[in-house]
Amino acid sequence: MPIQPYLTFNGRCEEAIDFYRRALGAEVNMMLRFNQAPDQGMVQSGMADKVMHADIKIGDGAVLMSDGMCTAQQGFEGFALSFTVNDEAEAERRFNALADGGEVRMPLGKTFFSPRFGIVQDKFGVAWMIYVTPQA
Repeated sequence: MPIQPYLTFNGRCEEAIDFYRRALGAEVNMMLRFNQAPDQGMVQSGMADKVMHADIKIGDGAVLMSDGMCTAQQGFEGFALSFTVNDEAEAERRFNALADGGEVRMPLGKTFFSPRFGIVQDKFGVAWMIYVTPQA
């Protein structure tokens, strides 16, 4: 059974989904808005069009997402999502796309364990490790 990260974007979930579509080729498997909930009495004012739950595919993995309750600034600390690619050109493209509006924590470069590896924090505060699989 896979472990799936669940990220809460405090009102910016749809923006994040669009960003990950462009940066990583993400595909939306499913997205529900609060206005689709069966009990609308449970939906807070101003939340109807916000994303209650989304499931997106990035590479071979799934990331679950939501706007949450939009009550406070989200914090993505103490973890990173790892995205493995097959070649250095794709690593450069994905890394640079994620870095747009974000912050490079470790520049993409050659390491003893990978021909290209780097860490970037995207504009939403999510840390990503981009890793090229070494050729055997």
